[in-house]
Amino acid sequence: MEDMNSKIIEKLEYNRIIRQLSDLAITAPAKAQALKLMPSSDFDEVKKSIDQTRVLSNILRVKGPMPITDFKDVRPSLKRLKVKANLNGEELGNIFLVLSLAKDVGQFASDLEEREIDTRPIEKYLKNLAVPEDLFKKLNQAIEYDGTVKDTASSKLMQLRHDIQSNETDIKNHMNDYISGKHTQYLSENIVTIRDGRYVLPVKQEYKNKFGGVVHDQSASGQTLFVEPQAVLVLNNRQQNLLAQERQEIHRILIELSELAGAYQKEINNNALALTQLDFLSAKSKLAKKMKATEPVLNQDHIIKLRKARHPLIDPKKVVPNNIELGTTFDTMLITGPNTGGKTITLKTLGLLQLMAQAGLFITAEEGSQLTVFNEIYADIGDEQSIEQSLSTFSSHMDQIIKIMNNVTEDDLVLIDELGAGTDPEEGASLAIAILDDLRQTQAKIAITTHYPELKLYGYNRKRTTNASMEFDLKKLAPTYRLRIGIPGQSNAFAIAHQLGMNEAVVDKARDLMNDEDSDINKMIERLTEQTKAAEQLHETLKQNVDQSITLKRQLQNGLDWYNQQVQKQLEKSQEKADEMLAKKRKQAEKIINDLEEQRRAGGQVRTNKVIEAKGALNKLERENQNLANNKVLQREKKRHDVSVGDNVKVLSYGQQGVITKKLGEHEFEVQIGILKVKVTDRDVEKIAAQASQKKPEKSVRSSRGLRSSRASSELDLRGQRYEEALTNLDRYLDASLLAGLNTVTIIHGIGTGAIRNGVQQYLKRNRHVKSYNYAPANQGGTGATIVNLQ
Repeated sequence: MEDMNSKIIEKLEYNRIIRQLSDLAITAPAKAQALKLMPSSDFDEVKKSIDQTRVLSNILRVKGPMPITDFKDVRPSLKRLKVKANLNGEELGNIFLVLSLAKDVGQFASDLEEREIDTRPIEKYLKNLAVPEDLFKKLNQAIEYDGTVKDTASSKLMQLRHDIQSNETDIKNHMNDYISGKHTQYLSENIVTIRDGRYVLPVKQEYKNKFGGVVHDQSASGQTLFVEPQAVLVLNNRQQNLLAQERQEIHRILIELSELAGAYQKEINNNALALTQLDFLSAKSKLAKKMKATEPVLNQDHIIKLRKARHPLIDPKKVVPNNIELGTTFDTMLITGPNTGGKTITLKTLGLLQLMAQAGLFITAEEGSQLTVFNEIYADIGDEQSIEQSLSTFSSHMDQIIKIMNNVTEDDLVLIDELGAGTDPEEGASLAIAILDDLRQTQAKIAITTHYPELKLYGYNRKRTTNASMEFDLKKLAPTYRLRIGIPGQSNAFAIAHQLGMNEAVVDKARDLMNDEDSDINKMIERLTEQTKAAEQLHETLKQNVDQSITLKRQLQNGLDWYNQQVQKQLEKSQEKADEMLAKKRKQAEKIINDLEEQRRAGGQVRTNKVIEAKGALNKLERENQNLANNKVLQREKKRHDVSVGDNVKVLSYGQQGVITKKLGEHEFEVQIGILKVKVTDRDVEKIAAQASQKKPEKSVRSSRGLRSSRASSELDLRGQRYEEALTNLDRYLDASLLAGLNTVTIIHGIGTGAIRNGVQQYLKRNRHVKSYNYAPANQGGTGATIVNLQ
């Protein structure tokens, strides 16, 4: 696009956009990159660029601007390092600044994923923010951002600077004695100054021998000599020597730092490039925020569908937004009507927003607006205020049109302002129609303006072509600058004349002079305008209602989500409390059993009342456990969550009943409500209990199984019981056996599938009160029973 873009950049004012972009960049390299930004015709490249702008816009919205400050281009310094040249302090300070910024930005970006910002489009830049720690540490120790070498660069430099400061203090003390004591009468001024790097006094010419030492300079009149007194000569010499040693040490440090930096040229360059690119992309996001721009939705079908598009360079308080379409039901749009109505601004808005999008910038249009990627954008746009145009202008206009006709393809966008203007109106209108017919055959997307009335009906008898016009307010006698697609421009001369007070008879005579065909066309256009305006108002009202409904639904959903979160938190809190309670009661139960067991082991007689008290305490714990298990709130919440495919449920957010047809995730389901299928969470559904259609089965009586009586038996029969029930009864039975002082018991579990048998064996293995266990002898049940020895 470079060749054609270079010609339309100025007319579409794209260069003003990138100048604003450059101003918003912080670093010099990013500013330069912004000024070179050109639109691309590669769809993938444009999409990638838009994606990157979106990421930085999200970062700007969530976290604010990236912590980037200005730095100089490091490439000249890297070129010097490549040839083993040494860098000066400013260059090394700039490299230190780049590495520091890379660290800061890396830290800034470390929690972006936690904030649900997709950083994949800029991942390569973030990965390049890898700072060599040894180089950074050394630079941080040795140099400031402005290139000043720090005292901490080396112990020798620190000592030298301490000596320099101490010696300088001695010099100043001596010199202050001269300017504040008896010697003041010999001085032109009571000041200390410096000449050739040495401290001197301004001595009157006739008293130069009073101080001895060396004369370094004299005033223009020769009446004042700048004398270095003999008393400070040695101190000044020492100061110069110390300063020379300091320069040597600094030079050595810079050589050392340059050699270390030379080993990390690639890393330095990668960090600088990453920062430049992030700054450049940040500028795009700042421009979007400044312009209140939105992300364009790209398509590959060459469709343009802009909603409330506004020219980005016109004051937002004054600009009139317009809906602009191409490529939907029509490929060519012909905007007719008088000059100064906004036709040219509409063309420029379309062209400029298209250029911005293809440069990876957001556009000044309503969210969801669609744009495409054209191979070329051709434009011939003049000054809409110029009603009379010269022959030379017409020749230039035709020259551009011919170039467009010779090069345009179906992948291009063509924008032409005032087609055929600048010549005889009748010839110009005929030429415009012929040019349009030729351009349409290329299937390019075309938007053209004209004030020729002969083209009013062009869009009605050509395929995929439509007329459009700029609205005119007859009451205010001024254009509204609103684009009306589907309606050609109409002449308002009679209405304006009447509004301004012209004699009605004159206006009526003028109407009579018009041929019937022109009159009918104007009446038809007037009716279309009224109908379109009414339809647009209705559409806007319906859109507002839909938007309000969407907002209300979102608010209701947010409220429901909040409620579900609170229920979940309360449920988890209750569960934690229940777990704590059960753990506490379990410890109490174990203590009761352990106390009784200790008494039994000690050979003491466990009194009957103690056993009764222990059993009472255990029964109390069991009742508390049962009460918790039967807690209606917890059970109801658990039942509400316990849904599966095929269940009849009530969807709370809709207040409707339906059937679960599919499980979409751990907590998400698809529910069929009539002919609708909706996606819901398990918090939004409540299981509907099926009506009992069969008699409830009678409860089975197992008086011969489990614990037969309060007096412990030496045998427990678990056959026919469910796994969980069998293990629960086993646990209770062993507790009772221990309380009764039994040493050996028999557990009858049968053979069957082996599930209960294995469960019994595993339980016994873990129980610390079980001394040993083995299968029963063959004549007592074999592997169908287990004999347990308790301790």
